[in-house]
Amino acid sequence: MFFAPDTEDVLDFDAAIVNTVAGATRSGDDELATRGQLAALMATFRFSGRLDGDDAELDDVRRARTRLRSLWTLERDAMVPELNALLAGLHAVPRLERHDDLGWHVHATAQDAPLADRILVEAALALVDVVRTDECGRLRACAADDCEGVLVDLSRNGSKRFCSVRCGNRMNMLAFRERRAAEA
Repeated sequence: MFFAPDTEDVLDFDAAIVNTVAGATRSGDDELATRGQLAALMATFRFSGRLDGDDAELDDVRRARTRLRSLWTLERDAMVPELNALLAGLHAVPRLERHDDLGWHVHATAQDAPLADRILVEAALALVDVVRTDECGRLRACAADDCEGVLVDLSRNGSKRFCSVRCGNRMNMLAFRERRAAEA
């Protein structure tokens, strides 16, 4: 394990929300296009706090998704000022909390803060850990040629290349076909 469990949970959530964009999804469609899709994603990841469930919240979360995608691709030193600005701009004040069936973990916004703000602050705190441990290389774009997905590589040897088994299988099949064609 490279990070605290709550950091890993947030990084998994961040990759999942970033991977809702068209081009990173199985369907090829934006999978964060409706309030229902947002509610399902929040329920899947047990995101706590205020959920308004309206179009304004959906629009704000979609903008947050875009910002997360841009943070994900930054080099370590370029990420730092962006994280500092994000945390300062959202008045993040880290504190330990325990709720539901979760152990102690860090929150830095009030539970009644807008969802998009909470998503960005939670992401920033997780990325602070990534920067501090010098593990930015664990945040990657999917290596599949036709995928715009991202991944967080929490494997022991740091060799994960694809955002999903589907992408890995597809690229392995293409490589197999190319080898067979070259042999023929």
